[in-house]
Amino acid sequence: MLNFTQCLPANPDAAVSFTLSLTAEERTRSRCRLETPDCQVLYLRLPRGTILRDGDLLRSQTGNVVVRIVAKPEPVLTVKPQTPLALVRASYHLGNRHVPLEIASTYLRLSPDPVLKAMLEQLGLEVLEEVSPFQPETGAYGHSHAH
Repeated sequence: MLNFTQCLPANPDAAVSFTLSLTAEERTRSRCRLETPDCQVLYLRLPRGTILRDGDLLRSQTGNVVVRIVAKPEPVLTVKPQTPLALVRASYHLGNRHVPLEIASTYLRLSPDPVLKAMLEQLGLEVLEEVSPFQPETGAYGHSHAH
């Protein structure tokens, strides 16, 4: 059993013991039990409120194991606007519904929801059902990244 108590900033050159693929929702859990594909049990005991990002590193309580977090591909809706204004309008409407949202300069990404998909299509946006890593914004108060 491994206990992970410290989150470190992403470092592509870090020597890691293994990688751990987690969904966006799993990356918001700071205290949980996880199992690796090879049935190894891990416990996260991170500071409350820690949100893990793709590439972050976790160090074990003993300090001898380092794990790289990978954003696991999962079902998502990818919203493609015709214009920058359409992107802003879609962001506004989704924000009013407090939807976890990944925001990029050319697309929005959210968890699948048929009601929201219909709303976005009614606004004239192209909505694609995909499987992709999902990295929603952490919010105005969620940027502190307990490192």
